[in-house]
Amino acid sequence: MRQMSIFDGSQPLKITKPIRLIECFAGYGSQALALKYLGVGFEHWKIAEWAVKSIQAYKDMHFPDDNTDYSAEYSKEWLIDYLFAKGISADYNKPMTREQITRMGEGKIRKVYNNIIATHNLVSVTNVKGKDLQINDTDDYTYILTYSFPCQDLSQAGLSKGMQKGSGTRSGLLWEIERILDECEELPQILLLENVPQVIGEKNRDAFRDWFMKLESLGYKSWYAIMNGKDYGTPQNRERCFMVSALGDYYYEFPQARTLKSFVNDYLEKNVEHQYYLTLEQLVYCFDCKRVCDNTKRGDLGDRIVNPQVCKTISCRGAESQRADITNFVVAENNIEYSINEIRQVAIETIKNSHLKATLEKTPLGDKILSIDCYNRTAYEEVCQTIKTTFSSNNENFLYDLCGIRKYTPKECFRLMGVKDEDFERVSRNQSNSSLYHLAGDSIITNCLMAIFKEML
Repeated sequence: MRQMSIFDGSQPLKITKPIRLIECFAGYGSQALALKYLGVGFEHWKIAEWAVKSIQAYKDMHFPDDNTDYSAEYSKEWLIDYLFAKGISADYNKPMTREQITRMGEGKIRKVYNNIIATHNLVSVTNVKGKDLQINDTDDYTYILTYSFPCQDLSQAGLSKGMQKGSGTRSGLLWEIERILDECEELPQILLLENVPQVIGEKNRDAFRDWFMKLESLGYKSWYAIMNGKDYGTPQNRERCFMVSALGDYYYEFPQARTLKSFVNDYLEKNVEHQYYLTLEQLVYCFDCKRVCDNTKRGDLGDRIVNPQVCKTISCRGAESQRADITNFVVAENNIEYSINEIRQVAIETIKNSHLKATLEKTPLGDKILSIDCYNRTAYEEVCQTIKTTFSSNNENFLYDLCGIRKYTPKECFRLMGVKDEDFERVSRNQSNSSLYHLAGDSIITNCLMAIFKEML
């Protein structure tokens, strides 16, 4: 689905001046990452990000070498007042109280402050003023403001509370962008919106139209489209709505979809720790296997044995196994051998998650690596389904490989969001696995952003 302004411009939208990037609801900075991967020179001008974990992620991703102690001249009490006034959040949902900030401890308080200053962070959009964006020389620079506001009240996974102006919902934070733009003496020349497809769905149609017309009244021409990550080089079935808005007599055409040339298997780690495989209560699994069984005989069960020197120690049902055939998924424990069908049956009988159980019952498990989509009860060879912020009990993405069924690793999730390994290593320095899953699921596929920006350059 694509749409343009009522009165389209006469010349293509092209950026000819140095870029100053402003990222609202920044996360770890997918937009900045996309410009970096394109090799475009730009300034990290401002960001607005209130979540402590995302603030840390942005700092580690984009300013890894800034170790300045900006807090040195301030007392602990002053810093507490500053962070409270800025509205930092620990849970992505509400600002922290003064007491909660105090309980973080002085070391953490100073670290959060240093991260905010290093990244030019205005923190919560609810406290940002138009003058804070410091847009004052548009003759010399192109200011791009991006706003990927919360989707919880729009998406199918949420309660569909909507984003109407004055609703007080998290998705209603869109209208803080309206306030900020109204307060600007000079407007950013380009705006970029990203959100779930429901942003233009039936329940939100009126609110989106109001926003579209507001931008028209400010002098912006706008174009929007639904883009899917798998159509732009990343094997993830992730649909998102993007809208480009530009000041002036311009027109813009979204990039065309292209054939997918790399698949899920190309993004997987070679050696995955056992912690990612499902436990006995969910599934019987093998641990720390490698596909090194090219010379394994494929006769009867007695011949389907791999020397433990070739395959590392294999754990099955929590105990060490003496023998295993990886290709055919035959394991031995206490001198009892199981075929792939027997293991599959045990899995279906013992699994607690009804969604995964129902999916396994109709999935032809064999030698192929499959992406298992529990929500739609299907499995795919080429693409994975939309990466979420958590592995919930009802909407999981799992991966079936030749060692069992497992979660994607955080690194794999970031790869499937278009993030290079060296950048993942930076962002993961100060994050737990659960935080990394949240950061990945809450971000934007960089390939889509790169395609959008490339049309402007």
